Amino acid sequence: MKKAFVASLALAGLLGLGAGVASAAGEEVQGIKVNKESGAAGDGNSVLMKGSPLPLRGQALKLGEPLPSAIVTGGNLAPVNMADGSGKVRIISVVPSVDTPTCEAQTHLLSEKDRKLADQVEMVTVSMDLPFAQQRFAKEAKIKNVTFYSDYKTGEFGMNNGLMIEPLHLLARAVIVTDKNNVVRYIQVVPEVTQLPDMPAAMNFAKTLL
Repeated sequence: MKKAFVASLALAGLLGLGAGVASAAGEEVQGIKVNKESGAAGDGNSVLMKGSPLPLRGQALKLGEPLPSAIVTGGNLAPVNMADGSGKVRIISVVPSVDTPTCEAQTHLLSEKDRKLADQVEMVTVSMDLPFAQQRFAKEAKIKNVTFYSDYKTGEFGMNNGLMIEPLHLLARAVIVTDKNNVVRYIQVVPEVTQLPDMPAAMNFAKTLL
């Protein structure tokens, strides 16, 4: 009962984002604070939801190691293994749900902050949203340079990277950069889920791998 109560409160907070996450000091995008710090993924760690801790589950992602195998679902409902790199540098933007203001802002940053970078770097968004919702969002937002993958079936991506939030069964907000050989070179796990990652920092790092 307590877990269900916590989950409902946290989900309400996630879906009700707006001016409440704005900060008088520090960098903001659309009134949403940009968090330049990083938490830790995996069992025993947690992220905050408006200051309240939510535990993470799964095997922690590690710098210098290949991105773990994880089957997600593409827009055509076909299974895709995230470990199968494209031979390109990738920026993987991980969000709880594209239907929230912070996740929407994060995805627009990925798509629009440096449009020329998308010619050299594969831009990816992973969330728990159904593929239909992801494709609807992309169409309405006119985003064509980002590939969307859904972790809704098994949560394998979340568990294999230590980014599964309990008890919400949603992914923690994060940005991962892999090199051309699919090795993880950059990770930011945003400590406060209602805040944005430092997307320019991830993009600038990706450029060093080209």
